[in-house]
Amino acid sequence: MALMTYAEAAALAVAHEMEADANVVVIGEDVGRGGIFGQYKGLQARFGDQRVIDTPISEAAILGAGVGMALAGLRPVVEMRVVDFALCGMDEIVNQAAKNRFMFGGQGRVPLVVRMPIGIWDSSAAQHSQSLESWFAHLPGVVVLCPATPQDNYSMLRAALASGDPVVYMEHKTLWGLSGEVNPEEKTVLGQARTVRAGNALTLVSWSKQLQVCADACEQLAKEGLDVELIDLRSIWPWDREAVLASCRKTGKLLVVHEAVQAAGFGAEIAATAAEATGCQVKRLGAPRIPVGYAPVLEAQSRVAAADIAAAVRAMLA
Repeated sequence: MALMTYAEAAALAVAHEMEADANVVVIGEDVGRGGIFGQYKGLQARFGDQRVIDTPISEAAILGAGVGMALAGLRPVVEMRVVDFALCGMDEIVNQAAKNRFMFGGQGRVPLVVRMPIGIWDSSAAQHSQSLESWFAHLPGVVVLCPATPQDNYSMLRAALASGDPVVYMEHKTLWGLSGEVNPEEKTVLGQARTVRAGNALTLVSWSKQLQVCADACEQLAKEGLDVELIDLRSIWPWDREAVLASCRKTGKLLVVHEAVQAAGFGAEIAATAAEATGCQVKRLGAPRIPVGYAPVLEAQSRVAAADIAAAVRAMLA
């Protein structure tokens, strides 16, 4: 076990995969200097500029090159810097990477990992603060992951590179400095949720940075005698129906919380599935359908705070 940040854990995961397989390469803007968050720190010096490749400022070209590399037998890590920028290269993901295996009868595989940091980035306004995981969950042919801890950012990134399929890998923009213990030997099964806190009163499901806010709310509620079960979904697609539904059958109540806009967010899929399968009481909690403001007072309107979560739980248990 070693104490490291979310960013350091990611860099270590990529380094281990590059050591194990010469076909693993990194492409993107600023990767040579370590990436804007330090998530590639030291990799170009260690593996050279033919495997950690700086690119021009063209997301379509970066993603197109990544898809081509993957089809040719490489295993590229494609850096988009933030999910908002990836929108310039959507065709390569939606119509090329996601569909190739199906359209060519399995003759081609696209084993690439596209890193698209999500979430509200303090005082970065509407074009740098989006959480778009539900867009990609809607897209057949891709895996969608949202690690919340340094351990998961290490283990899930390695599992993503080993999966053989296109993976949309969504790290939160403000988790990079989060520290935690990381066991390099720990492996993760993609699509498997993690029960963070056991409880019987209500099932609370979340992912990414919002998991920490939910954990704070659970601490507050525990002092009031309310025993909430908290589940980190971790994988948006495939998602762990079995774990969530088992908890819902136990508690009879489900609250899904995410930082993304509530309207058409992935919480709706979880809530609908749980209601259909178990008949439990369901509620969603997400951001209002507004752009994220630059001014702190406006930005705060897009955040789901621990107090909001605690209030929603109390209302469901009243």
